[in-house]
Amino acid sequence: MYVPKIYQSPDADAVRLIREYPLALLLTNGPAAPFATHLPVIFPPASEPEKIVSLSGGTLYGHLNRANPHWETLYEEQHATLVFQGANAYVSAAVYERTPAAPTWNFATTHVHGRIHPMPAREDALDVVRWTVAAFEAKHGLGWDPGPSLDYFDKIVDGVGAFRFTVDSVDTMLKLSQEQAACTRDKVAAHFAASPVGLQREVSHLMRTAAPTATTGE
Repeated sequence: MYVPKIYQSPDADAVRLIREYPLALLLTNGPAAPFATHLPVIFPPASEPEKIVSLSGGTLYGHLNRANPHWETLYEEQHATLVFQGANAYVSAAVYERTPAAPTWNFATTHVHGRIHPMPAREDALDVVRWTVAAFEAKHGLGWDPGPSLDYFDKIVDGVGAFRFTVDSVDTMLKLSQEQAACTRDKVAAHFAASPVGLQREVSHLMRTAAPTATTGE
């Protein structure tokens, strides 16, 4: 992914995106065209993502439907990319309140490059499903107790294809109006914060907590 220097971000931002937006797009080469599958991805169950300094050499886990033809193409040490798309929103030039100006799109995304390690064993797949439920209930859910449903998990796990993903490199891009003067960025962030659209409010939060403010004036 091409990332202009002004939009480059550290691995801490990549970790944040993976935790907040864990539905990834898995991309691998296919015989005629690339395979692409949306699937949930988690950090190892015993890890503390908030303390991760570098993702390189780290591990992620994911799973997909074994009925998906993509599963049959996965093999040990296969090169792959996981794309995590965060909040994004259109920026109308009207928000700048100046002329000339041009509209743009603010967004946050991270591309994690690495290698696939399929986990075909039934027990491994069950572990990944359990870890995924535990991670998502803690971060995104309502504290649901999977205990009474473990027998059901055991019945459906044969349809799950789990994998381990070792990270080689990461490209993270937070395009959040960093090229604009601080007062202009404040206008954009305030505009999004007042929006009834959830994604726009998320972009506003990112602008105020993740991306550095420009130092130039208007």
